Amino acid sequence: MIPKIELATTTEIKSFQEQKLVEILNYVNSNSPFYKALFSKKNIDISSIKTLEDLSLLPLTKKEDLQKHNDDFLCVSANKIIDYATTSGTLGDPVTFGLTDNDLDRLAYNEAISFDCAGIKEGDVVQLMTTIDRRFMAGLAYFLGLRKMKVGVIRVGAGIPELQWDSILKYKPTYLITVPSFLLKMIEYAENHSIDLNNSSVKGAICIGEPLRNQDFSMNVLSKKITDKWNIKLFSTYASTEMSTAFTECEHGVGGHHHPELIIIEVLDAANNPVKNGESGELVFTTLGIEAMPLIRFKTGDIVQLHTEPCLCGRKTMRVGPVIGRKQQMIKYKGTTLYPPAMNDVLNDFDNIESYIIEISTNDLGTDEILIKIVVKNPTPVFMQELKDHFRAKLRVTPKIEFTTSEALKPLIFNPMSRKPIHFFDNRKNIL
Repeated sequence: MIPKIELATTTEIKSFQEQKLVEILNYVNSNSPFYKALFSKKNIDISSIKTLEDLSLLPLTKKEDLQKHNDDFLCVSANKIIDYATTSGTLGDPVTFGLTDNDLDRLAYNEAISFDCAGIKEGDVVQLMTTIDRRFMAGLAYFLGLRKMKVGVIRVGAGIPELQWDSILKYKPTYLITVPSFLLKMIEYAENHSIDLNNSSVKGAICIGEPLRNQDFSMNVLSKKITDKWNIKLFSTYASTEMSTAFTECEHGVGGHHHPELIIIEVLDAANNPVKNGESGELVFTTLGIEAMPLIRFKTGDIVQLHTEPCLCGRKTMRVGPVIGRKQQMIKYKGTTLYPPAMNDVLNDFDNIESYIIEISTNDLGTDEILIKIVVKNPTPVFMQELKDHFRAKLRVTPKIEFTTSEALKPLIFNPMSRKPIHFFDNRKNIL
């Protein structure tokens, strides 16, 4: 089910996207109070924007804009909104996204072609191990996409390994949709209850929320820990509520495939200029085909690298590599630039570590401080030194680390108001 545009030449894809760009700019200029006012204030003549290169003439949209002017982004009347989704806001309150009937159809199409990338086909059964409620767009999107593909769905929801295994053994799903670190709990439960992991029906997992690969696409520590014990194929996917679009790996595992009919993407440097080929920068997108709340040049805050060589699967679209980190979460520590995923990888190297959180704060000198709190099976001074040495070897610096208890960390990591586990806490006074 590969869309024809994803098999087209680079020139054909560019021409197609430029046509769609003109359409979406005319649409928001007519229907979006926010963009109409922004273009007028900046004296922008949208008729002069005809190519992807011309995008640089348009202002960027930030999450703060959505927070401050949420309702002004709506391009349709309230009676056209069928579903209300929310995402976290940088200023405290969540940002609301309304979706029309057509937007829900687009969401289903997006997930259908994304799951097709990962090899899910009609006749498969998929266990949905993420919430579909609490105004969470992704859970609904997964269900709509699988329904469009005529794939069976088991809506188990998040957590509870026993319930997950009961469903696997009863309904025999072929794929799971889950946060990858939860698969480690699934493995632990199976081992403790004499469940034969590799004799189950599961052959693959679509993994959300956490990276599976290093920048060279080799498996990271987390994915190795999973596949060393459970012989299943892991597929990484990258998405957000704001983009209503997913970038999912195919069987070759070399980045999430771009769907040019749904989204235009740019990668910009710190000065908001396009990076050179092969360089990393902040992912910026413009949505296509969205009725209720399209976004123009929206800054994601995610630092990524694009890959443009054709994929062995036949798709000729760009691919988004593993997220290097969040721009806002960049840490300057003792002269070294760090992102939380790099520290996660070091901590995941140790089976002795049961759980952890990373806290960032500002010290009296105005610079970043890192405190890592860990729960370990056998907390000894020897292990602490081994962990600090490993940090120094991998990242060139050693943060402050202290032992704590599972009782202290559990309510922080599994906050009932969060849709996924939280391991990173940024308490800095002046966040970058």
